[in-house]
Amino acid sequence: MNHLHKNKTFAATLGLITGGAGLHRFYLYGAKDRWAWLHVLLCVVTVGLLLAYPDRLLLLNIAPFIFSALIACIATFMIGLMPDEKWDALHNPESDKTSNSSWIIAVLMVSNLAYSTTLLLIAMARAFDIILTGGSYG
Repeated sequence: MNHLHKNKTFAATLGLITGGAGLHRFYLYGAKDRWAWLHVLLCVVTVGLLLAYPDRLLLLNIAPFIFSALIACIATFMIGLMPDEKWDALHNPESDKTSNSSWIIAVLMVSNLAYSTTLLLIAMARAFDIILTGGSYG
């Protein structure tokens, strides 16, 4: 019996590109995953804050989404760095196929490292600017 085989490369790509919205969690665990819905909730809260407080500092309005995106970066690392055998045991126990990750995973992990560190450093720099100078540098 051939069950749906969950592709590790596709899951890591979803985590990198759409992780802030939780699509990687929906792909891996389905609609009953509470953590996936928390990502969606944080996106909705971010949109609500942007609409309710358009004059407030942007960093304060998008903080829930930044938090969600950083958590997704950690999840993307966990997906990409997991050995194929462990991946298949966890996500494909009844599949007839076996996973065979290629060099694309390495490129995704380097891209995820660049994205996550850039996002974190920008958020920290802007937060310190707001805390220490009241946002006088932008």
